[in-house]
Amino acid sequence: MLSLRNHRITPISAVRFAFSHAGEARIIENKEEQRKGKRQDQMAASAMEGAAVTALRSVMQRVHQAAEKSGRPADSVRVVAVSKTKPVSLVRQVYDAGHRCFGENYVQELVEKAPQLPEDIEWHFIGNLQSNKVKVLLSSVPNLYMVESVDDEKIANHLDRMVAGLGREPLKVLVQVNTSGEASKSGVEPSGCVELAKHVQLKCPNLEFSGLMTIGMLDYTSTPENFRALATCRMEVCKALEINEEQCELSMGMSGDFEQAIEMGSTNVRIGSTIFGPREYPKKT
Repeated sequence: MLSLRNHRITPISAVRFAFSHAGEARIIENKEEQRKGKRQDQMAASAMEGAAVTALRSVMQRVHQAAEKSGRPADSVRVVAVSKTKPVSLVRQVYDAGHRCFGENYVQELVEKAPQLPEDIEWHFIGNLQSNKVKVLLSSVPNLYMVESVDDEKIANHLDRMVAGLGREPLKVLVQVNTSGEASKSGVEPSGCVELAKHVQLKCPNLEFSGLMTIGMLDYTSTPENFRALATCRMEVCKALEINEEQCELSMGMSGDFEQAIEMGSTNVRIGSTIFGPREYPKKT
């Protein structure tokens, strides 16, 4: 600290002394504000993580009730916690609460998150998958459990070759069906789902056909017609492949409609914002 002792005070030195003290005060104030801001961010993150665990428990209870209402065991429905745009710390909090099944929409986000989290997580990829992203996805995420968004023979063939090339165990896949008829949605038309399922089953030995998936309408909620359409597709696929319906999963239902989807036969629901809160996309500049 500066001191006036043994110094002759002049107007100039007094001004310099005042400015020096003011500068030091501003530095101390700024550091304190930074510490305060960091504490607030940590508290907010902690509150968010606590809220996610509470929300998960509520979702699981609702899922079990919907399953029982449809006459099925409470554990007959898998809940995929979709952590799109959410930090690893938040995913870890939900993992620590006992959940093991998580989903991502973007390859890059999954590739970045997976190595930072426990290896016993069962990752589901649920977004549109491009051929040039298949290798990095499969090689970077050894605990990738399922790809839910196979919508044409080309991507099925590419996955099949890459799984073989990497020496992985056969990969579970779902055939994505566009039940809403929207041009903005990926997925094979309902009329083409049998042929695509047959292609995966018969021509892709390194893939395990596990069922069908659909996405909702523009607002990501589905109508009973969408769910019925996928259920009808399952009957046709099972007849063509000569398998039981229990061997063909139905992945349908998200945050806004998962209870109705379960009551109409869904075995796999993908829930994001109801567990993790609204998605946080980077602001465009």
